[in-house]
Amino acid sequence: MNNWIEQFQNSINYIEDHLTDKLDAEAIAETAALSSFYYQRIFTALCGMTLMEYIRARRMTQAALELTHADERVIDVALKYGYDSPDSFTRAFQKFHGITPAKARESGAPLRSFAPLHVKVILEGGKMLDYRIVEKAPFTIVGFKRTFNTDTSYQEIPKFWNEWKAGNSTIKGMFALCMDQDGKKLDYWIADNYVPWMEVPQGCETIQIPGSLWAEFRCKGPLPDSLQSVNTEIWSKWLPTLKGYKLAGNYNLEVYAEPAINPEDTVSYIWIPLTKS
Repeated sequence: MNNWIEQFQNSINYIEDHLTDKLDAEAIAETAALSSFYYQRIFTALCGMTLMEYIRARRMTQAALELTHADERVIDVALKYGYDSPDSFTRAFQKFHGITPAKARESGAPLRSFAPLHVKVILEGGKMLDYRIVEKAPFTIVGFKRTFNTDTSYQEIPKFWNEWKAGNSTIKGMFALCMDQDGKKLDYWIADNYVPWMEVPQGCETIQIPGSLWAEFRCKGPLPDSLQSVNTEIWSKWLPTLKGYKLAGNYNLEVYAEPAINPEDTVSYIWIPLTKS
């Protein structure tokens, strides 16, 4: 992963250079030498927002500047930044700025600005990240699958978990599998190990996970905070220093142990497939 920070910054610059074009997650990810699946997950972990939320914030910032500093019609600005109609543009503009495009033209109108991101490496006090690289044979899981839009998955997946918990399912929820479809949608599974001689529960499916090298990260503490904390550490500190391996596949796994009596003692894992570079 040499020059990883530079490559990620290249992707930010690419977004900035193409704000008025039709931006595609695949094309953006290519400028960072990553798959769309990993790029979007890394982007959200590092930046605290999804890729499309960032693009919308930058477009709304630039749109406001053009409305207030140039004699541009609202419809022209809307079309320039990818909106098919003044109504859809007005809704997005008002959601971001709190006022309509027409109000934005008035003197002293309050507007919001979101500056372009700049990726920097900051050396901080050392923090231990427990992981190991192991080889695992293919295995099969069984569980409930639901397809999500990548742009809204962080909000919708917790609702999926709540539905599963309320349903008193025969699936215990040992695994959470996140698998990319096309860069725009992903399949998310709540699953257990598949036992061939057991009947597949109603509403469930099976899927085989290929044999692979895996980076296995240990997370200790209450959920979901411990997982989220380690996830951020993986993408912001571990990945930029990774040597001899590169990310593989279009999926990753979270593995949950039985809840501990004391939440501080809860142990879970994040598995990320790798291949030797």
